[in-house]
Amino acid sequence: MTRVPGQQPPATAGPGGAPDNGITRDIERGVDGMDGRPEHDLRALFGQSTAVFASLAGPAHMVEEANAAFFSAIGAGEHVRTRIPLKEVMPQPEAQGILKLLDRVYRAGERHTGPDTRTVLDHGPAAREAYFDFTYEPRLDAAGNVMGVLVTGVETTQVKQAQRLTAEHRALLEQIARQAPLEQVLDGMARTIEELAPEEVLVSVLLADAEGRHLHHGAAPSLPDFYNQAIDGIAAGEGVGSCGTAAHRRQPVIVSDIATDPFWDDFRDLAGKAGVAACWSTPILARDKSLLGTFAMYHRVPRAPQESDLALARMFADTAALAIERHQAERARALAEAREEAARRDLAFLLAASTSLSSDLDYTETLRRLTTACAPALAPLCTVDVIDAGRVKRVATTAPSPLEERLLASHIPVYDADDDAVSRVLATGLSEVARRTPTGPGPWNDLNVTGYLCVPLLDRGSAFGVMTLLTTGENAFDGHTVALAEELARRAASAALNARQYTQRAALARDLQSGLLLPEVPNVPGADIATYYHPAGEGLNLGGDFYDVFPLGEGTWAFMLGDVCGRGAATTTALVRHTARAVAPLLPDPEAVVRAVNKALLDRPSSHGTGFVTLVYGHLKPVAGGGLDITLVRAGHTHPLLIDARQTPRPVTGEGLLLGITRTPDLTARHIRLEPTQSLLLYTDGITEARNEHEEQFGEEGLANALATPRLDTAPDVIDALIRAVRAFSGAGGIDDDQAALVLTATAAATSGP
Repeated sequence: MTRVPGQQPPATAGPGGAPDNGITRDIERGVDGMDGRPEHDLRALFGQSTAVFASLAGPAHMVEEANAAFFSAIGAGEHVRTRIPLKEVMPQPEAQGILKLLDRVYRAGERHTGPDTRTVLDHGPAAREAYFDFTYEPRLDAAGNVMGVLVTGVETTQVKQAQRLTAEHRALLEQIARQAPLEQVLDGMARTIEELAPEEVLVSVLLADAEGRHLHHGAAPSLPDFYNQAIDGIAAGEGVGSCGTAAHRRQPVIVSDIATDPFWDDFRDLAGKAGVAACWSTPILARDKSLLGTFAMYHRVPRAPQESDLALARMFADTAALAIERHQAERARALAEAREEAARRDLAFLLAASTSLSSDLDYTETLRRLTTACAPALAPLCTVDVIDAGRVKRVATTAPSPLEERLLASHIPVYDADDDAVSRVLATGLSEVARRTPTGPGPWNDLNVTGYLCVPLLDRGSAFGVMTLLTTGENAFDGHTVALAEELARRAASAALNARQYTQRAALARDLQSGLLLPEVPNVPGADIATYYHPAGEGLNLGGDFYDVFPLGEGTWAFMLGDVCGRGAATTTALVRHTARAVAPLLPDPEAVVRAVNKALLDRPSSHGTGFVTLVYGHLKPVAGGGLDITLVRAGHTHPLLIDARQTPRPVTGEGLLLGITRTPDLTARHIRLEPTQSLLLYTDGITEARNEHEEQFGEEGLANALATPRLDTAPDVIDALIRAVRAFSGAGGIDDDQAALVLTATAAATSGP
C-alpha cells in the first residue's frame, strides 16, 4: 500500500451522499496510470457539466428561485437565500459584471447571451477556475411588460480544458511520432502541465538507468539548477524522497508536507532552498511494468492532491512512458545500426587486409603488408618481429614519417630479456596491452609512445613472431581494437606461413625437377644444342615434360624429348630417362631402345605411376665437313620440325603409338640429314596449346610464324624466337601445361669431343 504522509485530501460526496475518499483508495490501490479507468480520469480532469438557473424579479433583481449551482457560479458559495436582492447575495457584484448585464436586459427587454464567462467556484483549496455560457432573458407579464430576468447557464469549463489539454497532448504525441529528442518532449510536457494547472506547480521528470537502480535528470524547466544537479543520480529506494520511493515501490507516493515527512529527511534542507513544500511522485512504467522513471509535481506550499491532480499525473506519466519507450527503441535501433555498420567496416577492413596479405607469396613481403594494413588504421606505428635462426629479427615497420620509421627499424628487441614486451609475448604466446611505453630500452620518448599492444603470430600454438602496435595519443587500445588486431594477426600468420611453405615447396620442386632434367647441355661435336623448360602454374608440382642428351660411344649421341600423361609424372620421367640411358649403349638402333622403354613402362608396379608417354627418341652423329646424320623414332609425340636455311619449318613425319599402352607398338624410324645452320626442333604440346585471354591456342600456325624470323642460325636463336612468340601470345595469363623444347642445329664443321 502506498503511504500518504502529511495532510489527507478532503473527502468528496459520493453519489449517495456518503463521503467518497476516492483519492485515498486510488493511492492505496497503487493506481499507476490510466489502465482500466480512462473515463474516471477524464471525469476527474474535466468535472461534470453543471446547469445554472435563477429567476429574478423587479429592477432590484429579487431572487425568487435559484439552484445551488447558480449561487456557486456567482461566487456566493453555499449561501442559498431567496426573496432578497441579488446584490446582497453576491460578493463583489460589480467585479462580476452581472448586475450591469441584468439592468440592461431589464430596461431594454432584450435577450442577452454571455459566452465563456469566467468565474471561480468554491473557496480555499477546493477553489477552481470555471467558465459558463450564460443567457439573460426578460420575463414578461400578460401585458408584455418586463417584470424580471430569467438567468440560465451551462458550465463549459470541461470543454475548454478538454480542448486545451487535447491540443497540447496532440502536440506532444506528434513530437513523439516525429522522433523529436526526448529532452525536448519531456521539457514540453512539463511546461504544458505547469501552464494547464490552476495553481502553481513545478514538474520534474527523472529517468531510470538500464538497471532501474538510479534516477537521472530528464526535465524540470522550473526547478532551480542546483536542485536538479543535487538529485541527479539518486537511488531508487525506500525512503529516498518521493521519487526514489515511488521508483522503488512502482507506486505513486504523495508527500503533502515535505517539512514533516520522513521520506525527505535527507533532502529537507535542499527542498527548503529550492522553495518547494510538497511533492507528488508517480512512477513511469513501461508496458512490461519495468521502471522508466518518475513524474513529480512540486508545490510551493503544503498541499494534498485532488482527484484531478492524480488523473493528470497518470495521463502524463503514460505519455512520458510512450516518449521514453519510443526513445529507447530508437536508440536501440540506432545502436544496432551502428554496430552493424561497425561490423561491416571491420569485415571490409579484414577482407581488404586479407586480400593484400595473400596477394604475394613472399614471406617477408606478407609481413610488410601486415604493418601497412595496421597503420594508421589501428595505430600510427606498427612493427613485426620474427624469430630467425634463434634471434629476433625486425622484418617490417610502418610509421607516419621516414624518420620515425628509421627509429623503429633501428630498435631490435632482445629475445631472452625479461623486461622486453616482445620477448614475453614470444615466450607466452599471449597478447599484451598497456597504457604506457613498452618495458625495456627503445626509442619510445623520441616517438612519443603512450601505449602499446603486442599480438603474437602463432604457428600451431607457438609464437614465431610478434606484431606490435604503438599509439602516440591519448586514445588507448580498447577491447574492439585488440580483438581486431588479434584477428588480423591470425590471418597474417596463416598467410605468412603459407608464403613460407610455398617458398620451401617451390624450392624443393625445383631441386627435384632439376634432377630429372639436364643440369647443363653437353658439348656435342658438330652440333649446337639449346633447351627450354617451363613448368605449369607456380612450378610447385613436378612436370611431366622431359628431355635428355647423352653419349653412346664412337661419336654417336642419343637425344630424347617426351611428355608423361597421367599419374606419377616424376617417377615415370625418371624411369624413361634411366631406362634409355641404360639400354641405349647395348641396343643397335633407336627402335629397340624405344621398345625397351615401352616394356619398362608396362612392367612397372602401379604404385610407381600409371601414366603413358609420348616420346621422340633418336641418335645423331656428326658428318665430316659439317652436318648431322639423325635417326629418330616418334612415339605418339608432336612432329619434330626441320628448319632449313630459309627458316621454313617442315614436319618430320613418322608413325608410332604412344608408350605404356601395348607391348607391340608400331614404330617407324626416320633418317634425316641436317646441313650446317639447319635445325631440328622437338617440342611438347604445352607450346602449341598455350592460350591467350580469348582462349585461343597458339597452335602450329603460331609456331610456324615464330620460326619464320630471319637469321635463326643457332639453337639459342631458335629457342629465343619461340619463347618470345609464346609469351607475347599468352600474356600474363599463366601457363596451363608444362612447356619443353630441344633444338639441334648442325654446325659448319665437326670438332673433337671431350
